[in-house]
Amino acid sequence: MVKHFISLEWKSFFRSASFGKSLAIKIFMGFFALYLAMIFAGSGFLLMLYLEKEQPETDPFLFFNGLIFFWFLGDLLIRFFFQKLPVMTVKPFLTLPVNRSQIVNYVLRKSMVSFVNFLPLLTIIPFGILLIVKGYTNTSVVIAWWVMLILLILINNFLNFIIESLSAERELSFLPIILLTSILYGLNHFDVIDLASLMSKAVTGISENPYYLITPVAILGVLYGFNFNILIKKLYLDSGLKEKVKEVNAANLEWTKSFGDIAPFLQLDLKMIWRNKRTKSSVWILLMGLFYGLFFYPQPTYQDLPWFFMLIGVFSTGIFLISFGQFIPAWDSGYYKLLMSQNIKYEQYLKSKFTLMAFSVVVLFVLGIPYVYFGWKVLIAHFVAAIYNIGVNTHVILYGGSFNRKKINLDQKAAFNYQGTGAVQWLIGIPLLLLPMGLFALLYFITNFEIACAILALFGVIGIVFHQKLMRSITLKYTKSKYKMIDAFNQEN
Repeated sequence: MVKHFISLEWKSFFRSASFGKSLAIKIFMGFFALYLAMIFAGSGFLLMLYLEKEQPETDPFLFFNGLIFFWFLGDLLIRFFFQKLPVMTVKPFLTLPVNRSQIVNYVLRKSMVSFVNFLPLLTIIPFGILLIVKGYTNTSVVIAWWVMLILLILINNFLNFIIESLSAERELSFLPIILLTSILYGLNHFDVIDLASLMSKAVTGISENPYYLITPVAILGVLYGFNFNILIKKLYLDSGLKEKVKEVNAANLEWTKSFGDIAPFLQLDLKMIWRNKRTKSSVWILLMGLFYGLFFYPQPTYQDLPWFFMLIGVFSTGIFLISFGQFIPAWDSGYYKLLMSQNIKYEQYLKSKFTLMAFSVVVLFVLGIPYVYFGWKVLIAHFVAAIYNIGVNTHVILYGGSFNRKKINLDQKAAFNYQGTGAVQWLIGIPLLLLPMGLFALLYFITNFEIACAILALFGVIGIVFHQKLMRSITLKYTKSKYKMIDAFNQEN
């Protein structure tokens, strides 16, 4: 059965409508993975060289074990934000005589061979070999040590999925993992419980007495069983069809009627944003954009870098534009086919998206006016950035949306969710952020701050003046791609 699962996933990958873009991003990620592998592989050798040169009296084996607690916390934190349970389209199997336990076991075992689990091995294996070669410890201890650390890696793997499953229903789903790791780190840092020393002694003791490996094996078995029970309870055709009793919170959106024929689309967008987990993240992230400048402006270093103000201004006033706009029209992928079958004008649909993004830029600029406290140049940079965002970046991000081919599930958790992310989302950052900052910096060094602001603002004004022509061109691109998007949104990523 495992052979059939692998074969079907292989075919799904190559037959996907987004195969070309998926392949491109996978090649890019492949080079990035190779880069990470080289770093992890080299770190084991470099650590040994450092200890022999700087701390020759230190036992490298004990020193490494003393770092395991911090690695354990950091690894768990990183996994929560970046490692997801392997995806498998299971509904077609549920109507066939396929044992549900086989499906769940396949998914869980597939997670064990994740690239994230292999990276630490590239450090501990060379380091262990050096321990043997240089005579710091014997071979049997190192082998038991390797097994112990592999078990710890797998424990973190399944512990992450449990924490993610239990916190997924919460609005701020990342708070439990932040609290857990902060509490553990705090207990160790303030010497309430010396957890680093306890874990170091435990790893050392188990390595020297391999029969104690039964303890981490038992913990791993319990976590595997817990994950198994969580998944198998959700593995039903009607698991997503259970009726939810919820108090209706009807918002008054009468004010949107003043926008004319795009009002119905604005109402749909606003309801969608407020009622779904994934889209709500675009609202909460507004606060991050609004206070983004406070990370830089209070520091004297950045006061002497006026060209850097533009990047902060574009990001601060355009955070909603970027976070919401880069997934247009994938936000509507669940009912995109229905939407396109109605007697509506495509231009009205896109104009409503433009209006929502432009409105957010104006609001964020107004709320960011107090940044004038750090100097008039900061306020001018934010004003120019707002004009550039409305005149240029809104059109750029709408045009980029015509290449979106990945469906988004709105009911999935919001925090650090990369489902629906493709090559478009990675590449769109170049014209959105790097281009205006690079252009502004070039003009600033060639001329001065005022002229650089004037030229960048001019680009924004030109975009606003030619808005209608740009929208007609973008609409034509969406119309040509309509059926490709409908076909792609019908598929599961």
